[in-house]
Amino acid sequence: MKNISVIGSGSWGTALATTLAGEGHQIKIWSFSEEEKDLINNERKCKFLPNIHIPENVYCTTDIEEAVKETDIILHVTPSKFTRETVKKYKNYINNQAIVICSKGFEKETLKTLEEVVEEEIPQAKIAVLSGPSHAEEVSVDIPTALVVASKNQHLRELIQEEFMSETLRIYTCEDVKGVELGGALKNIIAFCSGVAAGLGLGDNSFAALITRGLKEIAELGVALGGEKETFYGLTGLGDLIVTCLSEHSRNRKAGKLIGQGKTIEEARKEVGMVIESIDNIEVAYELGKIKNIEMPILNTVYDILYKNLSPKEGVARLMQRTKKSEF
Repeated sequence: MKNISVIGSGSWGTALATTLAGEGHQIKIWSFSEEEKDLINNERKCKFLPNIHIPENVYCTTDIEEAVKETDIILHVTPSKFTRETVKKYKNYINNQAIVICSKGFEKETLKTLEEVVEEEIPQAKIAVLSGPSHAEEVSVDIPTALVVASKNQHLRELIQEEFMSETLRIYTCEDVKGVELGGALKNIIAFCSGVAAGLGLGDNSFAALITRGLKEIAELGVALGGEKETFYGLTGLGDLIVTCLSEHSRNRKAGKLIGQGKTIEEARKEVGMVIESIDNIEVAYELGKIKNIEMPILNTVYDILYKNLSPKEGVARLMQRTKKSEF
């Protein structure tokens, strides 16, 4: 059994803490909130996951040094925009612990992936990325789930696979860190678009077209950024795309649905009540697409909906009336 630190007490961090504690690992969660710390330690509850009971071998602290010291593995599970500032808080306490990035997204200001951010701040760190089709609401109640762990370090890949696998959590390994991370980040954009389609009342035909053509855009940009094409048709690409595009659990889909219904970005943020990674990701991917000169009609359209006053209905019409072309 391992001593595991979970940096972030949101739904995904708490879900991972709960399922790993169920396998006997000792878990310390770091939270910036005294309220969340008290709720976890005293009532064994998480406000984001009201249906779970947090095991006794999970302890929450607001002291990041306490959370990180004397642990074997650190799971970094903060929103992407807080990744660098949070890593700065604990990097001086890193000895030989492995850092597993469980967040999905980019650093907006630099266009860097989160693995690049952590590597920049802690060059000596052993880093892995954990991703795949996984809603916290389901993982926390032991619904069977398959994930991918990617790392340049073979021993680390095999360690995470060995320690995290259970009857309800299956872990595959992969060497393509860039592809796994990009798949997890870019799929949020298409999930947001799926929500817009739902807000407009479109049907199954539309969702199938959106997921298929959206995957093509994700894969082309991902390969241009250094990922392997095959990765985007695996769990962290196609798999994650399916689960976020079609499920009401997805906050990115929910946000897109509100936009499709005519709400503003700020109204959508307020109603969802949690960080919406896709909105920042859309800006980053738009810039990366221009840099790499990749044709991304779906991404460009949703960017114009969010930032150039294109109406969702006009966006759909624009996509459907594009120049005739072959599928492949």
